[in-house]
Amino acid sequence: MEPAIDLEHVGLTLEGQSILEDVSLRVPHQQFLGLIGPNGGGKSTLLRMMLGLMRPDSGRIRMLGRSPRHAARSIGYVPQFTRFTRSFPISVEDVVLMGRLGSGRWWGPWRRQDRRAIDGVFETLAIEALRHRRIEGLSGGQMQRVLIARALACQPSILLLDEPTASVDTDGERALFDLFAHLRCDTTIVLISHDLGFISDHVDRVVCLNRTLIDHAAEPVTADTIAQLYGQQVRMVHHHH
Repeated sequence: MEPAIDLEHVGLTLEGQSILEDVSLRVPHQQFLGLIGPNGGGKSTLLRMMLGLMRPDSGRIRMLGRSPRHAARSIGYVPQFTRFTRSFPISVEDVVLMGRLGSGRWWGPWRRQDRRAIDGVFETLAIEALRHRRIEGLSGGQMQRVLIARALACQPSILLLDEPTASVDTDGERALFDLFAHLRCDTTIVLISHDLGFISDHVDRVVCLNRTLIDHAAEPVTADTIAQLYGQQVRMVHHHH
């Protein structure tokens, strides 16, 4: 079977600076992939290229056997930073329904089938009680679940997550990873994170991107592993709680 995500020798240069160099990656269907790497290593850029928002200078990207642009409606995305005015008078339900844009008409009220389509998403994310609340009263963890629900509203085959647990506490982070483990039964997931030790306990596979790609089995991460992935020596501190 053709992989869900297939990158072949992808390269990108912006303003004379090399951002990605000869990146090749194949992600099978229903795999949970952790993408790690230093700041500025090209992780968010790579996700935007998978979405068709940027084009490589060289190489090829195939998503579900198609170009990223043609596969876009089958891809859910949670960006690293979502900037909007939280005081805007919009409900949680309306935010989640935005994930249905492009699935039907572009004007008029939401269709009945769109509202029915998100019922399961609210149940999966355990946010049914928030459905008619305005977003201005949500906590960081609640808002993050709403944004993930928006990404799932299109019923994607691939889910791309750019540091989705950055604004939640440890318990919330664990709950979200349990959710992702449940979603992977039907969805291919690529998740960017800086929490190496945490994601290595949950994902099927870890790859590190620092302009080029290093593949690493999903096993306990050691200081030697981090040094190999990041290209420098680090100190690893264990917290025994």
